[in-house]
Amino acid sequence: MITITEQAAVKVKNLIEKENNVEGLRIQVMPGGCAGYMYNFLFDKKRDGDIVMEVKGLNFFIDEDSYMFLDGSKVDYIDSLKESGFKVENPNAKSSCGCGHSFG
Repeated sequence: MITITEQAAVKVKNLIEKENNVEGLRIQVMPGGCAGYMYNFLFDKKRDGDIVMEVKGLNFFIDEDSYMFLDGSKVDYIDSLKESGFKVENPNAKSSCGCGHSFG
């Protein structure tokens, strides 16, 4: 199971209202970054094989391969003087980079 916080859902709702022709937010794990894998967030439509999570009336799409990496994670949105953006707390990550955007 993946937890999407209320702050993340509110941010997606505010952003998605400005987009055209999208159905929700896709959360992906992709090869890359300085620790081996990185998170990718993009507005998208449902694809075959997607796991669809509905939070506060919003759709979050996760492909099966990404779900294996994200199971048990919490997706939050941080907005502070120090940083802003989506943040993933992933118990499956054995290591992470200094910037916090990639993991291994």
